[in-house]
Amino acid sequence: MYYNWEEKTNTDELKVVCNLIKNGELVIFPTETVYGIGANALDENAVGKIYAAKGRPSDNPMIVHLADKRKIEDIAQNITEVEQKLIDNFMPGPFTLILEKKDVIPDIVTAGQNTVAIRIPDNIIARGIITYAGVPVAAPSANISGKPSGTNIQDIRKELEGKVSAIVDGGKTKIGLESTVVKVVNEIPVILRPGAVTPEEIDEVIGNVIIDGNVFKRLDYNAKVESPGMKYKHYSPNTKCKLIYCKDELDQIFYLKKYVNEYKRNVVVIGFNEHEEKLSLPKERFICVGPKDDYEEIAKNIFSALRQADKIEPEIILIEGLKKEGIGLAIMNRLLRTCEYDYIEK
Repeated sequence: MYYNWEEKTNTDELKVVCNLIKNGELVIFPTETVYGIGANALDENAVGKIYAAKGRPSDNPMIVHLADKRKIEDIAQNITEVEQKLIDNFMPGPFTLILEKKDVIPDIVTAGQNTVAIRIPDNIIARGIITYAGVPVAAPSANISGKPSGTNIQDIRKELEGKVSAIVDGGKTKIGLESTVVKVVNEIPVILRPGAVTPEEIDEVIGNVIIDGNVFKRLDYNAKVESPGMKYKHYSPNTKCKLIYCKDELDQIFYLKKYVNEYKRNVVVIGFNEHEEKLSLPKERFICVGPKDDYEEIAKNIFSALRQADKIEPEIILIEGLKKEGIGLAIMNRLLRTCEYDYIEK
């Protein structure tokens, strides 16, 4: 079933969707970050269907979505003062906090670990579905595992239709990147996956923050992780990708031109508006993600751009990188995994 709620939520359809979740079925729905593929987090069999639909490795934990801060204590325990401060300041929003779980959450959700990742989305459709379903909802990004996350239904409908019971279309997502994931260690917030809630914002609230050393590293296949997006090939089209970032703008254009020529123009460049004319590529082979200094616009467009580039079937996709500051930290984290660490940084 496909429901279009971009303009207005339909109450009768909402009841159908919520009953599907309560009865162990899968539903695709929008959040402010990316689209999620959700199921009743208390139902082990339902969560198993998510792993099957996505082709997701079973050691990759899921985020549990709630509609209300008061529900956190239903599934988590021993919340510290620092953790509570993060909840109060960043929920609802694009923020996930890893907490000690209660036994009510099945091990399949947390990949057998004693912690659970919790988020309260800031999206009226998502919170409506979670509220009226009356259960916490486990919901990783709506995509085949390893592929770019879905920021609009058009990008993901074909690959997931038939694997879920309902698809809710809420239009293009507001942020375009998955949530910031944080775990508090020794009273210090540690960012395991960067997102729209930046280190600077967390530091302002807590007075301290650490970026986990694995954010820009390739993890060992057998490593245990508490956050999605830390292992495996992620956010990737089928086509080989190369990421190029130079502090000097002229150097960045030089390297782009070098690889465009090397591949005899059988490339697609995902880049900034200001650089399109400088590369003299056919219009369809340069995909603009926004102005070079508008990181929020770039974040909104990057996953759709990757999917669009893949459809052209070039020999390689060249991607312009940016500074690892603000939400640029999250964008570069995703793009390094997109390129499987094939990148130039100068």
